[in-house]
Amino acid sequence: MKKILAIAAAAALTAGVSAFAANPFSDVSTDDWAYQAVSDLSDQGVVEGYPDGTFKGERNITRYELAQIIARLMAKEDQLNAEQRATLDKLAGEYADELANLGVRVSNLEKKVGNIYWSGDARMQYQHNLKSDEDNGVYAKEHDDAWTGRMRINVKGQVNDQVTVNGRFVTNMYFKNADEDDGDTTMDRIYSEWTPNDQTYVRIGRQGVALDQTGTFWDEDGEYDGITAGWDNGKIGIDAGYGYLKSAYENHAGDAYASKNGTESWFAKLTGHVAEGADVSAFYLGAPKKFDKWAYTGDKHADVWGVGTTIGLGHSNFTLDGDYIKTQLSGTYNGHKADDPALWTAGLTYGAVDTDKVGSWQLGVHYVKADAGSYLLGNSALDLTDQLDYGWDNGSDVHFWVARAGVALQKNVELDAYYNFAAKASGSTEDPDDTWGIELNYAF
Repeated sequence: MKKILAIAAAAALTAGVSAFAANPFSDVSTDDWAYQAVSDLSDQGVVEGYPDGTFKGERNITRYELAQIIARLMAKEDQLNAEQRATLDKLAGEYADELANLGVRVSNLEKKVGNIYWSGDARMQYQHNLKSDEDNGVYAKEHDDAWTGRMRINVKGQVNDQVTVNGRFVTNMYFKNADEDDGDTTMDRIYSEWTPNDQTYVRIGRQGVALDQTGTFWDEDGEYDGITAGWDNGKIGIDAGYGYLKSAYENHAGDAYASKNGTESWFAKLTGHVAEGADVSAFYLGAPKKFDKWAYTGDKHADVWGVGTTIGLGHSNFTLDGDYIKTQLSGTYNGHKADDPALWTAGLTYGAVDTDKVGSWQLGVHYVKADAGSYLLGNSALDLTDQLDYGWDNGSDVHFWVARAGVALQKNVELDAYYNFAAKASGSTEDPDDTWGIELNYAF
């Protein structure tokens, strides 16, 4: 493309923004058809000439030179209308590599139109699960395989420089077995976020909250309704919140609380970034002392505290992580003593999946042990729920091993698999069978 044509196209993007400017180049006369575009863009700092004061408009423009123009236009994006921004976004995507070399960040996962930002993920999953039903709980040796699909669309609205409104649409499909929610689209996130600086945030609404390091007890895929705030300076992080453990109520705590309001709670979490690739954290989750209903006998309260760590072992590509979580719970459940049950896990992972690097992979193994009643307020999207649910339903301790593997098949395409095995249940309860699953994950 001739340089003069590229400049004319760039000028069209800034129509209504430019103001008349003097001729900056010796080889562009006032009679040239592109004179106004060249002079205006030069005055705005979007285009530059050569040291000898010429523009050389008849010369073919390089991709690198055009990327420089796009980068300067991106700096003026707030002055463009929605149509102009959409055109600029397409150009930014086309010249993403050149912009990256210039140090300009162009996300491949976010599609922007005006002040609305879109991203998402999708999953195809096959699972060899333990069979369960609402009346009889989870069976130890019977299986009910599941073939499912899920798509999640994230949307972020930029209200101003410090405030965004965020949401997430979720659709689940059940390809093998019927489900009453099959194909329904719901929102499992809607919250506002205020970030007065790059170290501080405040969120209000339905959001995700990560409490432990491994996600075995409570991870960000759960639904937490309330207000949270945090601060992190790169060495120390502090998070706190007050609200309702919606996912815990739906998954386990519904056995103990009459309504979601029974899970009203507050939490505080302290994280230390002790070294590169090494974090330690501690949290406290304080539940209320009064409920409408209680399935346990004994004191009517359940507070939780936990400590955890994630440590990258030097340059060996190994990562060690683990959590110890204690639920302060008195009384009995299903005739079993449930005083202060604990849940802990430890594991070792080699490698890491980076979907920007095709062929990157990881392989890990973890050990999980959960005392009876320890998962009362827990919620996890990890594929551990068969064994944890079985222990919960039978009021028994349960421990098992988990093997996981993942590989980046293509850019933004990841293949993952897990295998839960060697599970043991306490007392006379039958040991649960092995479970496994495989899934394709896509990011866009």
